[in-house]
Amino acid sequence: MDANKTLDCKGLNCPMPIVKTKKALETMNTGEVLRIEATDKGSKSDMAAFSSRTGNELIEVKEEGSTFVYFIRKK
Repeated sequence: MDANKTLDCKGLNCPMPIVKTKKALETMNTGEVLRIEATDKGSKSDMAAFSSRTGNELIEVKEEGSTFVYFIRKK
């Protein structure tokens, strides 16, 4: 999937992936896609809850080795 911006959150623990994701989305335009790479296992539930709470669309979640990759479309 193509993304307009990629955010590297590897090695960061909760809540930092969410904090950085929120800040990155604030700089993006509506409809743009953010790719987030994280290694924190808790980020799976955190990204789903964040997307649901903020109205941003969690398009895809996948694992690439020990890295979790999320694609979020800004509302």
